[in-house]
Amino acid sequence: MTTSRLYKKTLLAVAVSSLTFASQHAAAAGFQLNSQSATGLGRAFAGDAVIADNASVMARNAAAMTLFDSHQFSGGVNYIKTSIDVKDVNYFTGAPVQDANNSSGTPVPNIYYIHRLNDKWALGAGIYSNFGTNNNFDDSWGANSGNLAQGVPNASIFGGTTEISSINYTLNAAYRINEQWSVGGGIDIVQGSGKLIRSAAPGVKALDIEADGVGVGFNLGTVFEYNENNRFGFAYHYSPEIKASGDMYYNPTLTPGANLIDGQKLKLSLPSMAEFSGYHRIEDTKFAVHYSVQWIGWSVFDTLETDGGVPIKDYEWKDGYHAAIGGTYYLNDEWTLRAGYMYDTAAQDQLTSISVPDSDRQWLSAGFGYNFKKHHTVDFGLTYLMGKDVKVEETLDPTKGTMLTATTHANAWLAGIQYSYSF
Repeated sequence: MTTSRLYKKTLLAVAVSSLTFASQHAAAAGFQLNSQSATGLGRAFAGDAVIADNASVMARNAAAMTLFDSHQFSGGVNYIKTSIDVKDVNYFTGAPVQDANNSSGTPVPNIYYIHRLNDKWALGAGIYSNFGTNNNFDDSWGANSGNLAQGVPNASIFGGTTEISSINYTLNAAYRINEQWSVGGGIDIVQGSGKLIRSAAPGVKALDIEADGVGVGFNLGTVFEYNENNRFGFAYHYSPEIKASGDMYYNPTLTPGANLIDGQKLKLSLPSMAEFSGYHRIEDTKFAVHYSVQWIGWSVFDTLETDGGVPIKDYEWKDGYHAAIGGTYYLNDEWTLRAGYMYDTAAQDQLTSISVPDSDRQWLSAGFGYNFKKHHTVDFGLTYLMGKDVKVEETLDPTKGTMLTATTHANAWLAGIQYSYSF
């Protein structure tokens, strides 16, 4: 077996996929963050497209900006702490491969402002993130001194360094048609950047990429208010394709000076989303129940290719959804208590990877808000996210069959704080 035959055509497929589409520190299935506010975090984002307790609602449904009777500001940060276990690892060289655990934290900030023009119109602007990940395997993981001599990389070729972030800049407008119906929408400018390093052995790089790009999407939404205690919301977010460019080095044969993707860009499609939410406050009580169902169009990841027409990898991901239900208890004028549960389905289907430990997930969430001096509110949210064991089979060359098998499992803690001001 030669190094060229092992890497050719398929190394970039495995490695670049981890740069752009990994999910290790994503808070939802696939590489979705679901971390637009600490307020929503405290109820597992159940009802977030219609509750509108602060300006962060525009991230889910622009039409809900009409539900405020004054200007609104909100800003905060959610912190995602993820633990990923890779165990029961078998590598085809016969060399023993130790289990791996990757654990680190990522802050996800947000900021929003809603300007109420009059009884009919509201304008809004926000900065937040929908997608991101951060994961690192040591270059020595799965190392064996005889691997390269046999034309075989270390098992770390399936892991490596993966860092990706995205920022969503949104500008929105909402219009109240009558006492019951409101509509809204806006433009989403999405900036994505990432870093990827894949090594065949310590000091022997096969892939080294640092790239970024910008895409433009849009969002549309509506709110129906049955009465003051019952309302529904629906929103659609179209996510753009991003063409990422930058310093991109790919050398599958480890030939000095070779770079097979020099001058090309990666075409990165992001999933669109549709969400339905309901909110119902029980009459003459301090309690409200709320819920959401969101569809996520992960099937756009059927294949990945460059703008030069080079096919990189088949993903065959499937569309996913999450369903969430929660409750809010309005203890008094100062204190609000929240809780929620979400079930989130995996984006992966038949194709799996240790670099994408995706699975169906469950959220257990709780939070509270404290309102002081009438116009100021601080909210806290906490979530424990539970993943499932996933059996993984991987190869760098389909003609050689399975090279690596393992079991992956990912859990996470999410904690957030949000400050809001109405004026």
